[in-house]
Amino acid sequence: MDELIKQVTEKAGISEAQARSAVETVMGFIKDRLPEPIAGQVDTLIGGAGGVVGGLANTAGDVLGGLGGMLGGKKD
Repeated sequence: MDELIKQVTEKAGISEAQARSAVETVMGFIKDRLPEPIAGQVDTLIGGAGGVVGGLANTAGDVLGGLGGMLGGKKD
């Protein structure tokens, strides 16, 4: 999850604490909506699937970066 947080921090131009809060919020949202057997695997996926995590981080960073730009944050 640290890699995901790092990428969100870089892409969105926000602090590590803000990125961690955003990632944890999104992960909680996703896990709450998945069937229990699948929800239990989400932490494993985030912790051990670098390629998937990188893709998720890029997507999350793009979304959060766009929001930051709309709200006067960092623009690339």
